Amino acid sequence: MTELFSIENLRVSYPNSTEWAVDGVSLTLQAGEKLGLVGESGCGKSTLGRAAMRLLPETTRIEGQVLFEGRSVFDLNPQQLRQFRGEAVALIFQDPMTRLDPLMTIGDHCIETLKAHQPNLSRQQAKQKAIETLAAVNIPQNRWSQYPHEFSGGMRQRVAIALALLLDPKLIVADEPTTSLDVTVSAQILQELTRLCRERKLALLLISHDLAMVGEYCDRVAVMYGGKVVEMGAVGEVLHRPQHEYTRSLLQAALHVQSVDDVDTQLDHPVEVRASEPLLRTIDLQQHYTLESGFLERIFSRQDSQTIRAVDGITLELYPGETLGLVGESGCGKSTLSRTILQLIRPTGGKVEFLGQELTGLSRQAMRQQRRHMQMVFQDPHACLNPMMTIGESIGDPLLIHGLATSEDVKTQVEAMLERVGLNPVSEFYHRYPGELSGGQQQRVAIARALITRPQLVICDEPVSMLDANVQTQILELMLELKQEFQLTYLFITHDLWVARFFCDRIAVMNGGKIVELGNTRDIFTHPQHPYTQTLLQAAPLLAR
Repeated sequence: MTELFSIENLRVSYPNSTEWAVDGVSLTLQAGEKLGLVGESGCGKSTLGRAAMRLLPETTRIEGQVLFEGRSVFDLNPQQLRQFRGEAVALIFQDPMTRLDPLMTIGDHCIETLKAHQPNLSRQQAKQKAIETLAAVNIPQNRWSQYPHEFSGGMRQRVAIALALLLDPKLIVADEPTTSLDVTVSAQILQELTRLCRERKLALLLISHDLAMVGEYCDRVAVMYGGKVVEMGAVGEVLHRPQHEYTRSLLQAALHVQSVDDVDTQLDHPVEVRASEPLLRTIDLQQHYTLESGFLERIFSRQDSQTIRAVDGITLELYPGETLGLVGESGCGKSTLSRTILQLIRPTGGKVEFLGQELTGLSRQAMRQQRRHMQMVFQDPHACLNPMMTIGESIGDPLLIHGLATSEDVKTQVEAMLERVGLNPVSEFYHRYPGELSGGQQQRVAIARALITRPQLVICDEPVSMLDANVQTQILELMLELKQEFQLTYLFITHDLWVARFFCDRIAVMNGGKIVELGNTRDIFTHPQHPYTQTLLQAAPLLAR
């Protein structure tokens, strides 16, 4: 195999920082090779990927070399760099919305990308190639004219992957490309990427916190810690015989979540929560959206519009002290269901009962009062924290909004909550801003903010999907402790089946807007009844002990 890409003693320091974010990293990639880059948030993985494509700010201090086919990337002029990005190397970001223009349709995104690099293509030729590429990542042709906001998070990521593949690059740098995807779609995407690597000798640098996924789809793995590569080698060698202490701690954390013994211990308790009335009940809950047809479409088609049944007649009961897991593929309606329960979007039909009160008919003011008892922890804490507010202000804000404390009392309550979620020293974190925190620390802030009003129900929408194995385990164990201490009830939305098995008492499997299977966690995992549940379990990557 020929050497395609190499990094030689790379050091990267951001503006106004005296520390090296990447500190003396060297690695090589051969044509057709798949290298996994793993490590905790803040270790320098993404910085390394962006440095390889010269996407860092101009004032960033960089030492060392990045070579592509023997040529220095740092010596490319603007025109050469433009061709290099996309035609030679493509980057798939973690958050697809950073790549997608909300004012452009998905089709326009594809056409623009192709025509920018291949201006001789006719629009029809460009559209044909784009449709084939979208189909490869399971985006049907009938969604060509839709906008990014009409896609689920997982579907948007599929678009981002399709855009990366359009120009047939030789190397793909994929930065957490399946973080927002469920196990079946994640497996499909990675199978597609690895097939392309094999058929086209396409190299893949897969940046991920998912050790099981890297173990399944990569040839080699490099482990980063504190800006350095602390261990590198063949996947089987590193995962089964790790040499570095940090690698061993990552594996131990991942195996802890996947451990059957831990689950069996945890699932000894859930039966007793059924003694009382449900805390939350949904009855035939529906959330339907109508996609309006274009003028010509209405002329030549008998159908005026298309209805998407995002939530299609769901009846659920959630009991005090219980953790109910909601799993299913991206776009199946999980997040829409949670927002409908909170009345952030009003349902098309059906009922939501919380503490015996029907919510769908409440006024906005009355619903606002109820939300004090119903809080949400989102997937991306950075997106839901105001970057202009300090951590102390962000956590204390709900207390002031709901009139639960005077301005003098807020600081005391916030400091106590910071201490409880493990953000020490409290005085330092109180005055920091979200941008100064790691992903795991930001999620602790989001949890503190959700709990400050002392809610009874917390809806968690993929709360640990963006975190590495060590931090993921820490956050999950913190949430289990807080559940006991604050007498919480969780509705836990996740696409990670092993996290659901570790954390949840019962699991509801959602597909196409409906609950297709519901039962105790152990039963779902040992005796899945529905074919879709069986497919989900077969697709979930598992670390071998």
